Amino acid sequence: MAEKLRLMTVHAHPDDESSKGAASTARYVAEGHDVMVVTCTGGEAGSILNPAMDRPGVVENMPEIRRREMAEAAEILGVRHRWMGFVDSGLPEGDPPPPLPEGCFAKQPLEVPTEELVRIVREFRPHVLVTYDENGGYPHPDHVKCHEVSMAAFDAAGDPDRFPGAGEPWQPLKLYYGHGFSRKRMQLFHDALLERGMESPYGEWLRKWDSSRPDPYERVTTQVECADYFEVRDDALRAHATQIDPNSRWFAVPLEIQRAIWPTEEYELVRSLVDTTLPEDDLFTGVQERVHA
Repeated sequence: MAEKLRLMTVHAHPDDESSKGAASTARYVAEGHDVMVVTCTGGEAGSILNPAMDRPGVVENMPEIRRREMAEAAEILGVRHRWMGFVDSGLPEGDPPPPLPEGCFAKQPLEVPTEELVRIVREFRPHVLVTYDENGGYPHPDHVKCHEVSMAAFDAAGDPDRFPGAGEPWQPLKLYYGHGFSRKRMQLFHDALLERGMESPYGEWLRKWDSSRPDPYERVTTQVECADYFEVRDDALRAHATQIDPNSRWFAVPLEIQRAIWPTEEYELVRSLVDTTLPEDDLFTGVQERVHA
């Protein structure tokens, strides 16, 4: 290739990069492309979700531990990594939920994190940017803010009049939303496990799925074949030991079933400055032709 193609994924917390689209990023790295993960917050407010890590000294040192976990996951995936440096907002619980803490990521004026992300975009110069949809993938305030910041930065990065002190303008060519667990995928895995006489962790989820809620799969435009990298994805997930229980639902479906039934990860093309035809099977469709023309 005359020039490496560059992909940037923007996530709210450390571990999101390993639970959302990780096999795709590992594939692109293996193919010789350059991938950067940007993490908006330090994940300081994350709970200990792995019983094996619920021990003295973990909660007290959560920021440092989560940084180490992120570094290990990035090394496993083979990606570059940048912290944006904002404080985890936490997930408010209660009725009504408590106010968000002052100074947290979700309460930042939009221009503040947007300028920081623009600075990173102009430095790395990605051809493709991946972020969350308008609901944040799920309605955590940091995920929603991540969406808002990513959209604003995609528009601002190529504009020389926006944030002139944040580097030379650079315009990414495509923007995607990543879509994770769809109802369709969950149902297929559930049925496959039961057919094999295995327990399924998805029955309750499926029963509780609001029938009026659209399946994110209906929005998918792009499915990236990445079954060969599911093991890399799982290794990266396990690196986030405070957040990921190795005995949890994340690993409930054997890899051979996953590869046979659902060997892809899903995306929705939202903006494109290059020609493409939907559906796609590659985030770089149309990009290589433009870059190497």
